[in-house]
Amino acid sequence: MERWVGMRKTVKAAALSIAMAGAVSAAQAETIKEALALAYSSNPTLNAARAELRGVDENVPQALAGWRPTVSATVQGGGSWASSDGFETYRNNASIGLSVSQALFRGFRTVNSTRQAEALVKAQRESLAATEQDTLLSAAQAYVDVIRDTALVSLQRSDLQFLSEQVRAAKDRFDVGEGTRTDVSQADARRAEAQANLNTALANLNTSRAVYRQVVGAEAKNLSADTSISRLVPRSVDEALKISEDQQPLIRQSQHLVDAAIYAVKAIEGEMLPTVSLEGSVNRSWNPSTTVSQANTASVLGRVTIPIYQAGSVSSRVRQAKEELGQTRLQLDVVRAQVRANVISAWGVYQAAEASISAAQSAVEAQQLALDGVIEEQRVGQRTTLDVLDAQRELVNQRVNLVTAQRNRIVGGYQLVSAVGRLDAEDLSLQVSHYKPVEHYKAVRDKWFGLRTPDGR
Repeated sequence: MERWVGMRKTVKAAALSIAMAGAVSAAQAETIKEALALAYSSNPTLNAARAELRGVDENVPQALAGWRPTVSATVQGGGSWASSDGFETYRNNASIGLSVSQALFRGFRTVNSTRQAEALVKAQRESLAATEQDTLLSAAQAYVDVIRDTALVSLQRSDLQFLSEQVRAAKDRFDVGEGTRTDVSQADARRAEAQANLNTALANLNTSRAVYRQVVGAEAKNLSADTSISRLVPRSVDEALKISEDQQPLIRQSQHLVDAAIYAVKAIEGEMLPTVSLEGSVNRSWNPSTTVSQANTASVLGRVTIPIYQAGSVSSRVRQAKEELGQTRLQLDVVRAQVRANVISAWGVYQAAEASISAAQSAVEAQQLALDGVIEEQRVGQRTTLDVLDAQRELVNQRVNLVTAQRNRIVGGYQLVSAVGRLDAEDLSLQVSHYKPVEHYKAVRDKWFGLRTPDGR
């Protein structure tokens, strides 16, 4: 009798271990917000995206260079030798010069190129926001996967302990003549199966920990099971779709790319307009001729260049840019449709996971009662060892379903929040130093010279 009581305690201990998987005291636990904050600060993919944006920022001062003068200096020197009618002459000469050119009108190319560059910067900022969301979603998924796989390992260990007890009980009954060798073999086979399942669960846990280390940048230790995201989940699918139209970075990125394509067309069309520039130069020469030892010159010129025919290349580029603009507009429609599909899909997954948890919890409770009953009936000879083994296997399967449903609900919530565009450090209230792209942009936008980056590199 004590042995059967011990078996029931072992089974119930499995439920407790699952509920407590990853849950430790608040003072020791690493919460999911802490993990997301660490990923936000140290994830290499996210940091690479930030560096990419800083590089795109430099397109704006490059475009603004069209308003600024160009200055160049020349220095030359040499010697000459001449022979005529028996007379030879040698002369050393040298000169220095400075020239300045200032564009006054470039067919609005500087204006439109600057606006194009600014639109590309805005698009890249939205791309960074999308990368941030993807990174935080991956970190949240890795976090929950570690908790899930830890729970499954605990469950498989409890199952192995239960089946080991079954093997010992079957052997004891066989030794006193109350059981058969078949009972022993069946219990032993199930124990071996449980050992294999435990090995698989351990391998999956190691994989989840490795992914967590890759995404978050630290080992998974003392993870807290409190991973609720419900406060950010929209209340309805219609609300989710409305939010995504306004806040989804992929949509806003595509809108900025359309703006950039519009300005690209205008910038190329500007190549067909006149160009007006002011040019000035000063020059000093030594020994420019045999009769002059030194000469100084200075000049100021206004230049107007009117393109008449450019071999058709500019016209072709305008047509090409217009086609690319049309493609970008169509791509915006594609992105909108894709975001809508992602939101509806994520909403369905989240709602299905909610329903699955309730069903799985009921199934676990019912199967636990069924297993207890089968064990009692086996004790009085009304059930076989195989009946107990089958009931235990079904209970383990239901517990696996429950753990999986709990994991899917949490991950589904994060996927839904990401789909609508709210999975960022600000909305999640992460305790981090927020990356502010506009600071680097302002630091480089109006720089006229300098090789060092704003951070000193």
